[in-house]
Amino acid sequence: MALKDLFNVRAPALAPVGRRLAICAVLWGWTLFELAAGNLGWAVITGAAAAFCTVEFFILFDPDNYRDPDDG
Repeated sequence: MALKDLFNVRAPALAPVGRRLAICAVLWGWTLFELAAGNLGWAVITGAAAAFCTVEFFILFDPDNYRDPDDG
């Protein structure tokens, strides 16, 4: 597993909008939780992950990026 695969959010399993919404909701919720707990460092980390996923899943979304390469 290469390091670039660690940040690959364009897997076919993430194509359904419900899964993408759930991931973003959990990440934004966890960010708010960390802010409320006073953990600024973890809030920045989870906030960055939440922002990254939101951009990838909803702003840059292209259904062709989520197709299985074996399907041809």
